[in-house]
Amino acid sequence: MAQAKILVVDDDPAIRNLIHRFLSKQDYQVESAEDGKSALSTFEQFNPDLVILDVNLPDATGYNLCQEMQSRTGVFVLMLTSRSDEADKIRGFTQGADDYITKPFSLGELEVRVGAILKRQRPVTTAQQQCLTFNGLAIDPVRREVTLNNELVPLTALEFDLLHFLASHPGRVWRRAELIQKVWDYEYVGDQRVVDVHIGQIRKKIEIDTSQPALIQTVRGVGYKFEAPDQPQDTGVS
Repeated sequence: MAQAKILVVDDDPAIRNLIHRFLSKQDYQVESAEDGKSALSTFEQFNPDLVILDVNLPDATGYNLCQEMQSRTGVFVLMLTSRSDEADKIRGFTQGADDYITKPFSLGELEVRVGAILKRQRPVTTAQQQCLTFNGLAIDPVRREVTLNNELVPLTALEFDLLHFLASHPGRVWRRAELIQKVWDYEYVGDQRVVDVHIGQIRKKIEIDTSQPALIQTVRGVGYKFEAPDQPQDTGVS
């Protein structure tokens, strides 16, 4: 199995070099950058599986870089910041971040977070390759694309994973903790409302009326379920 490739972007050389050395010893291929411009240049050449991205850079914000990188490849992003404010975390998640770690942090915690994100790159089984269709909504797990009435829906990597998981189990109700365990792949230590943030973002993109969502429904006191308008059809992958 090929080594996962990780790009570390931080303007603090001490932190950048520490993370670079630590992850290199964990058998990852690692490149690093100190600002937004060099980060994008390295990103294009290196094509990483994961970017560890500082929010505050001298020439860019991590939020904008996160969006730019994910628009190109759907790369996983772990935001790195000295901020602990809940609003900053929510902003990071809505911009596409897969996880969020606050300075100061332990290398052990970093290792767990990185490993958990990269675990989501498991090989797709034949059953999971089937394109799910629900009337005008199509979810293609191979291309990692969602279309609504033949129009491409711009989802972040984590939004796609969450929608695909829910749609793969139509009618089943999932608690927030269950969704975190299934989609995030580890015991997320933060506020479970992160699920609500992602559900809200997905609804804005696929629901006709977000005040009365038809596809992703809230089950009060429990969690969420995907309600199929009709039975999904396995259309295969062209």
